[in-house]
Amino acid sequence: MIKIFKTFSFLLCFIQISCSSKFNEKVELNFWAMGAEAEHVQKLIDEFEKLNSGIKVKVQAIPWTAAHEKLITAYASETTPDIFQLGNTWIPEFVALESLENLNGWIKNSSTIKKENYFPGIWETNVIDNNVYGVPWYVDTRVLFYRKDILAKAGYLQPPKTWEELYDLCLKIKRINPGTNKFAIFLPTNEWAPFIIFGLQAGAGLLKDNNSLSNFSDPKFKKAFSYLIKFYRDGLSPIGMTQVTNVFQAFEEGYFALYITGPWNVNEFRTRLPKKMQNLWMTSPLPAVDRNDYPGVSIAGGASLVIYKDSEHKNEAWKLVEFLSSKYIQLQFYKIATDLPAVKEAWKDSLLQNDIYFKAFYDQLQRVVPMPKVPEWEQIVFAKVQQYAEFAATGALSDDDALKALDNDVNKILEKRRWMLTLK
Repeated sequence: MIKIFKTFSFLLCFIQISCSSKFNEKVELNFWAMGAEAEHVQKLIDEFEKLNSGIKVKVQAIPWTAAHEKLITAYASETTPDIFQLGNTWIPEFVALESLENLNGWIKNSSTIKKENYFPGIWETNVIDNNVYGVPWYVDTRVLFYRKDILAKAGYLQPPKTWEELYDLCLKIKRINPGTNKFAIFLPTNEWAPFIIFGLQAGAGLLKDNNSLSNFSDPKFKKAFSYLIKFYRDGLSPIGMTQVTNVFQAFEEGYFALYITGPWNVNEFRTRLPKKMQNLWMTSPLPAVDRNDYPGVSIAGGASLVIYKDSEHKNEAWKLVEFLSSKYIQLQFYKIATDLPAVKEAWKDSLLQNDIYFKAFYDQLQRVVPMPKVPEWEQIVFAKVQQYAEFAATGALSDDDALKALDNDVNKILEKRRWMLTLK
């Protein structure tokens, strides 16, 4: 009898220890973040883990240059992390792979994440066929950086608000230093964004027929394309990057006075330009075709947080998404990473309200639009739009021939998409 009791006691003790071990066991959440964001977000994880004692977050840093390939490889080998960061233009590709969790239900039951908390154009980048697959984490777009003193010399006390004013301003800046090798605006032909932005401002559709065919020869896009090419042909912008090896030095020296770029350059201008220059530059929203449409639209950029469709820890992953989406944490992330908050409420904080350079970004973010939601989009703009913009800028091709060739190449890229659409 004593022996049986001892055996029972041992088994009971073993069960208690086993249950206690399981009860205390933490869920390990794998989170992949890109570039500097991985390093910065790690500084916020301790606070999340304190609030969620049953969760341990393992952050893996992925270089942006290797991120796409690594994510595709992880998907193919079924080693995709529970939660990961995606650039907005990557969302359609991973939705096509059926690798992302549909977040509609999660958002419906969330008190933290609501559509109205975000800039409409940014939110829309995550929506495919009325389903939401990502939550904006941080945002970016493009605005106009300019030299106030040079604009004043050209007779402009305010930045240009229309295409006509922008071109007129550039002509007047060029006339300030006749005969010198200086320009008015820097429009690098290896940056596709200005061509797409001005095309969108002109009302161009970019792609057509359910995004299965190229539409760059459309008169609306041609209007924008020819407008920008005129800046090169009239000597108002240098062609290519070889003429500008150091953007900051060239801006300081007045080699050009206007530049369309993103929020990452605000702190670069603050640190790289000398102290005497700090009161001489400013940012503004982009001009529009017509003054009544000011500011003109820009592109919706940034990155989103997504959850792997087959993750075993979706509840924990969603808790992390909500944590990183709170106003307080968005501001903390801005302080350590300088990434602009995706949550509009965070912009009401004095930290951003009192920053004169970011006001233009806040205004511009009210008027941003997503890119065509096709997996091939990055290939189209990086490999083809930039290529034919340079051909036209250098005079190697006429505007019409460049756009015709662009359409032909883009249609080849979209061939698989057309075939897949026939199967539906």
